[in-house]
Amino acid sequence: MPKRLREPLTGQKEIDGAQPPKIPKTNSERDAGGKRVIVVLDRASLETVKTTKGYELLNCDDHRHLHKKFKKNPADSRPDICHQSLLALLDSPLNKAGLLQIYLRTTKNVLIEIHPTLRIPRTIKRFNGLMVQLLHKLKIRAVDGPHVLMKVIKNPVAQHLPAGARKFVTSNKGKLVNMHDFVKELPQDQPVVFAFGQMSHGTIEHDTEWADECLSFSEYPLSAACALGRMLNAFENHWGIL
Repeated sequence: MPKRLREPLTGQKEIDGAQPPKIPKTNSERDAGGKRVIVVLDRASLETVKTTKGYELLNCDDHRHLHKKFKKNPADSRPDICHQSLLALLDSPLNKAGLLQIYLRTTKNVLIEIHPTLRIPRTIKRFNGLMVQLLHKLKIRAVDGPHVLMKVIKNPVAQHLPAGARKFVTSNKGKLVNMHDFVKELPQDQPVVFAFGQMSHGTIEHDTEWADECLSFSEYPLSAACALGRMLNAFENHWGIL
């Protein structure tokens, strides 16, 4: 029996009959208008540490001794939150329709641009390995194409956002809105920006001076992935993306 090849960390998985994701606006087209959603995942816990096994992504499950040694709170080392958020975004019909752009900013103020054709690893262990590779090499290229799937770019994130776009930060302390009603009030031919916190506790509204307003999608506290799901579903329904 032939040996089964291991699935690569990155690149788009081939599915019979599936349509490949469309590509959103290029860098030179970002200020030219056109509807799309830009998501900023802020304060993601992506920090590399050197262990006896080599470099790893610091996390609360595997590095309790390091947290104790450096007097860090294990609750602050949650790369799984970012992993769940990226899965929700990249797997969404909105992304596959070419209407989604993603930026990621870590707690160490490293800004990362995510390509829409990135197929994020399904398991947290492989995701952690991919992010260590990115933070050390500053970019990840597709194994089966010319695209740079992830790359570190210059701060601040505000300089990469379209001029004139409506910009929002999300928090359970923000203005409560029904997203299905809210998206109908937005300009239909202009981009819109949403920032989501990627930590287990706390808020980001005081770290996003570029945002125009702070919104809440529920009267109950939501996980980042759940809040993203509400936002994605509202735009997909409104724009007729099935």
